[in-house]
This record gives sequence, C-alpha cells and structure tokens, in this order.
Amino acid sequence: MEQSQQFHSFADFYPFYLGEHQDRTSRRLHVIGTSCVIALFATSVILQQFNLLWLLPLVGYSFAWVGHFIFEKNRPATFKHPIYSLMGDFKMWWQVLSGQIRW
Repeated sequence: MEQSQQFHSFADFYPFYLGEHQDRTSRRLHVIGTSCVIALFATSVILQQFNLLWLLPLVGYSFAWVGHFIFEKNRPATFKHPIYSLMGDFKMWWQVLSGQIRW
C-alpha cells in the first residue's frame, strides 16, 4: 500500500500504520519516544514549565524516525498523514503496553 493512498477514516489508516511498523526495534523506539513525550508533557504541566513543550515533537520524532530510516527502511507516515500518524502512535503505544501488540 502506498503512502499516497487516501484514507477515509483512522480505522482505514491503522492497518497501513501497523504495516509500516513491523520491525520490533522500530516499535520499541516508537514506544520509548511516545512514553518520553507523555512524561515531558506531564512534567511541563505539573512544573508549569510550558517553555519545554517545544521539545515534544523533537523528542517524539527523533525516536520514531530512527526506527523508520534505520530499521524499517521506510518513510514515516507523518509526512503524508500527520494526524492519523499521531493517533496511530498513541494507539500502538497503548496496544504494546497492554500486551495486544508484541513488544
């Protein structure tokens, strides 16, 4: 399936998203990056250090893009489907942590 494909819903997109994250190391990097984003967001809010929020995309994408470019050997879906891709990151994160997807 090509990234240029149009998806009519997140439910249509998510199987494509999972197909782009078949490598375990890449999934692990995504989970680590998403966990860091959540921790950084919570820390920023709790400490009222909102100037740290600019780091969120840097932290999240750095882990994910290493996974894509080095381990998956593909382009992140973020380039063509940014909202669905972000939603996919959090859904996959939850599914890995809840044991629905292999860590």
